[in-house]
Amino acid sequence: MNLLIRLIVTAGIVMLLAHFLPGVAVGGFTAALIVAIVLGLLNFIVKPILVVLTIPITIVTLGLFLFVINACIILIADKFIDGFAVSGFWIALLFSILLSISQSIAYSILKDDKK
Repeated sequence: MNLLIRLIVTAGIVMLLAHFLPGVAVGGFTAALIVAIVLGLLNFIVKPILVVLTIPITIVTLGLFLFVINACIILIADKFIDGFAVSGFWIALLFSILLSISQSIAYSILKDDKK
């Protein structure tokens, strides 16, 4: 049940960010839900591989290269999903940063409600 709630919250955040960010387009809530699922799968499967392969540059940049990896994950999701479009790397970087911050806030609010 917790996974379903997190997916719905992430889909809502994707819709909200797509509304406010120029260069990000989502076809509807169904497409946003698919984006949430694909991002979850990519973060589970592809991101650990990319993190391990880029350990030296991540250490040199003091972890800031992880933002680049997140933007690449967003761009990969853009290629997989027809109803989701990101215009470029910098928009993907901004989208990933705002998505991460929004998810942290939303999940902390949901966690507080359960107590």
